[in-house]
Amino acid sequence: QFKLIVENPEKPVASGLQLKAVVEYSPTCAEDLQDKLILLVDDDTVDIPLLGLIPQCQLEIESEVNFGDMITNNKIITKKIRITNHGSISGVFRVSYDGLVLLNINPKRGVVKPKSVRTIEVGICTDVPGVIKEMIKVDLEGRGYTEVWIKGVVVEQTLKVLGVSCGKVLKCINFGPLYFGTSKTEQIHLYNESPECMDWIAVVEDNAIGGEMGTDLRGSTDAVLQDLNLKNKNIDASTLILCIPSQGTLMPFEKSLITVCFSPEDFEVADSLLIQDYVVFLRFETVGKRGDCLQTPSDVLFVYLSLSNAGSHSRRADLALMGSGFPVMIAFKPGPVINFKECYFGEKTQVLCTIKNESKFLPVTFSFRKTAHFKFSPERGKLKKKSEKEVMISFSPHQIGTFEMKQIVDIIGTGIDKNTGSVLKTKSFHQIYLTFLGVCKSKQKNVLFSINPGLTPLISNPTGQFVVRDTGKFSGTAPVAILKSTQTQIHAHGKNRNCKDNALVAFPNDRAASLRPGEWNVTYRTIFTKTERYNYIDPEFAYTDSELLLRKENKKYYIDFISRLRQRRLEKEAARDFIIYNNPVSIGIKPAEGLVSPYISITNTLKEKPQKKMLALEDNCLLTSRKLAAIVSKSTNKGVWSWLSPLPSSTQEKEDCKLTLTHKQLHQIFIGPSTIDFGEVSVYSTTTKELHIINNLSVHIWIQFEIEFAELQETSPLSQVVPPLTKTHIPIVFETNTIGMFKRSFSYKINNQHIGYVLVIAHVLPIELGLSKRELILTPIPGYLAGAEFRRAVRVCNRRNHPAGFTWKSVNDYGKNAFFIKPVRGFVEAYSDLECEVVWRPGFSASETGEFTLCAHRGKSVTLKCLAKVTIHA
Repeated sequence: QFKLIVENPEKPVASGLQLKAVVEYSPTCAEDLQDKLILLVDDDTVDIPLLGLIPQCQLEIESEVNFGDMITNNKIITKKIRITNHGSISGVFRVSYDGLVLLNINPKRGVVKPKSVRTIEVGICTDVPGVIKEMIKVDLEGRGYTEVWIKGVVVEQTLKVLGVSCGKVLKCINFGPLYFGTSKTEQIHLYNESPECMDWIAVVEDNAIGGEMGTDLRGSTDAVLQDLNLKNKNIDASTLILCIPSQGTLMPFEKSLITVCFSPEDFEVADSLLIQDYVVFLRFETVGKRGDCLQTPSDVLFVYLSLSNAGSHSRRADLALMGSGFPVMIAFKPGPVINFKECYFGEKTQVLCTIKNESKFLPVTFSFRKTAHFKFSPERGKLKKKSEKEVMISFSPHQIGTFEMKQIVDIIGTGIDKNTGSVLKTKSFHQIYLTFLGVCKSKQKNVLFSINPGLTPLISNPTGQFVVRDTGKFSGTAPVAILKSTQTQIHAHGKNRNCKDNALVAFPNDRAASLRPGEWNVTYRTIFTKTERYNYIDPEFAYTDSELLLRKENKKYYIDFISRLRQRRLEKEAARDFIIYNNPVSIGIKPAEGLVSPYISITNTLKEKPQKKMLALEDNCLLTSRKLAAIVSKSTNKGVWSWLSPLPSSTQEKEDCKLTLTHKQLHQIFIGPSTIDFGEVSVYSTTTKELHIINNLSVHIWIQFEIEFAELQETSPLSQVVPPLTKTHIPIVFETNTIGMFKRSFSYKINNQHIGYVLVIAHVLPIELGLSKRELILTPIPGYLAGAEFRRAVRVCNRRNHPAGFTWKSVNDYGKNAFFIKPVRGFVEAYSDLECEVVWRPGFSASETGEFTLCAHRGKSVTLKCLAKVTIHA
């Protein structure tokens, strides 16, 4: 079967040349052949073995597939097993598996072509944590069964809160006592103890069991109950607790530093000295894991479950926060009204004031604001708990009069900067008001006059007879004019009555002032006749033109300086007002500033008030369980929207559906339940369950579903644009022709960016009908006649979700069977039953036992045994 084709050379082969020989193998039977080829080279003999092997496949497969560490997120993780064929013909493989863990193996059989590789996909559903070590058997052609081990570990996505200093799990943070209006921060580590990334968010549970929001736990039971009735309990926990950052992404086994701030606020309407204790739970959880749904017989209502245990507790970490709020308890003695003694101008009086800190738990730092005419020593100080300090208050007036001043005493502490929202700074968080009363009098001075010796002084009385001794201290200017001459017409001279200039009227005794330097452009007239008066300008004392310009520029400089200071002060006040009113309600505008009240008519009052639209939570606000529940309630109270637009159409929808949502916004979108369990379903049946979508945001969202397997291909629609604050649902249709356990997951995208998964579970069972009794005893009816039929009913039950057809067949049907059943064939609706009547007709050769087989169409069969019990009376 071997053939050699060659031409042997007649002459020796020179060096560098070659000789070609062809060996052909033509097998005639399926057997391995062996021969040899003898090559003679000069005096040497070389044997070349020839082997003719049967064409066969040579399959190889990997012995182990390791999935590694996976987290429980309802995803199907797949890996590929390579089957390599090194042979010359195709090889067949078959996969068999009967383990406990559900493995999706595809394909389970196939052919591998020669010199090629084929892959088998093995999928594991990560819905239950545990260690996976399963063996599948692969029957390889030519090698028999080969064991392939599937290994992996499914772990919970664990989130832990660790202490910064100790590194251990932290359950509680006690901030201790704080004054109302102050803040205190603590740092923690948020640890992702899982092999995959985790998107987390912080939520304050303000309606959790065991929480306290402003209760004095040191009081008696009756006092606490009375306090609960009187208090306003609508406390916004997002202003009480601050978490920085409040959302983020953690890499595998990564720690992130989180700052938790506690800021107690006095929410009482009236001032009170009660202590307020707070116990609040801060929950860190993965984005979107907010519980499941509650189903009622009439409707499906989704509510936010703050304490729901539907999800895994390892995906969230609860941290208890404790703290107490204390009022400032400072007493002034004397106070709050301090009366200073009367004093004269240039003197001062002092009052020794005692400041006492009556708090048993906290020290206090005080600071006196600067006030005119009053000084403090010291102006600032710190008082320990249950201690006091003396402050000397001095009253040194700078002017004459009666003073009633309101003094502000600032209490200094640490608080959150409202501009940044994250930095602690020292600020005044509380003010105490004192009232200072003081009187400043002028000293009485006796003025002595002397006889004028003949020289008229600079200032004298009209007669010039008496002169004041202390005139040397006078620094003022002499009066020159008091009003314009055009405004008086008394005693005016006839020719001067119609004067139009702005001349000033001179005093009668202003002779001394008229001799001093004056301005060149100022005109004076006499008081009676309005005659223009002589005004002497002394060139030695008068201002030149350049000096006048310099004085004008100097005056303008100070006017501009004062104007700039005023403008800067107004801008600072406007900035402070903007910060105070910068919120979603006021948007930086003072209430009713420059606005005219609208005209309200009777027709306007009779109109129905429009409902206020509840918007989703702001991105910079910490989420609370109470706010989330209110938003969800607002969305679920509306009617269910169905068959929405599959694609964004309007301009607003297109803009909204392009947004990249934050973790807080994703947390307010509910798509669930995350696991749809159809339970036990019948093969060839069609089952539908609803996947609910709740959009609690104030923008549109675009949901797209990607379903690849055939069992859910009838699900529709696969794309929807959900309006703001709207709930809708998508019917998930499941149908299959394969018996067994079904477990697959499909994905969805929000705004074509954010991916989520929904797990579908179904236990597909064959069509099966049950009987109410497997053995039926037929007895005669009392008072029956001889030869009468025996009758008894049996119930055929269908416990599946698909109608089933059936046929009764007699087991021993040889013409002698006296048992009959009707109806012989029929249908039983899903979750219902049907009665069949069994009849026995007595006869001489009638058998008293019978057997029927209930054959379900495309399903299992059940046997019914019948026995006729005949009683013979003597």
